[in-house]
Amino acid sequence: MIARVILVVLAMFTTSVWGNEAQIRKALEPKLRGSKIEGVQPAPVQGLWEVRFRTPDGSQRLIYTDAAGAYVIQGSIYDVRTDRDLTEERMRKLNAIKFEQLPLDLAVKIQRGNGKRVLAMFSDPYCPACRQFERALAEVDDITIYVFMYPVIRPENTDHSKAVWCSADRAKAWLELAAAQRPKVPEAGARCANPIDKLLDTGRKLGVNSTPTLFLANGERLSGGLAADDLKDLLDQAATARR
Repeated sequence: MIARVILVVLAMFTTSVWGNEAQIRKALEPKLRGSKIEGVQPAPVQGLWEVRFRTPDGSQRLIYTDAAGAYVIQGSIYDVRTDRDLTEERMRKLNAIKFEQLPLDLAVKIQRGNGKRVLAMFSDPYCPACRQFERALAEVDDITIYVFMYPVIRPENTDHSKAVWCSADRAKAWLELAAAQRPKVPEAGARCANPIDKLLDTGRKLGVNSTPTLFLANGERLSGGLAADDLKDLLDQAATARR
């Protein structure tokens, strides 16, 4: 008898979920300017629904709505009890890739200490946010950083990134260009074979539309920089999750 009641309740819940999803899709998809809704599910806050869709440029987005799709909320759901940005965590997982599929052989590799913390990033040496993030990275020890040079902010300076690749010490050349108080252009020149065009193509295929874009060891993606302590926590969590 109890099992039968449970089955009835589950059936009612499933019917309600599907009904809400259909209503939400019908109400919102015409408003998304050509974007296709990829998923609808209950949000972490009771009464709200998460709507996942992809924009024409390939970016994945989240919005929240009521059960009828009559109202839309854009922004993050923040859990003040645990001090967590639930929307950011969700986006990291939705945009996750397989880390080993990244073209690490095309990256400038920087290692400090034992290198056990692992991070890959698409970065432009003339991106203000990237330069600020380099200061936070300098405070993180025992780290291996794979830098995919992604000169999209000032494409006229693409040769500077190429010159980093042509340098005998690429890590040093990158840090002098991207992390120093004043950018120092490598003296090596830009005439060697280099991966910059391949990286620009890779970034576009991955939907990298802002710098810095970070990939943790477990494949989760973040857009924008972080404070050093927050970054350490995420890198350590990602390393544990990867095991």
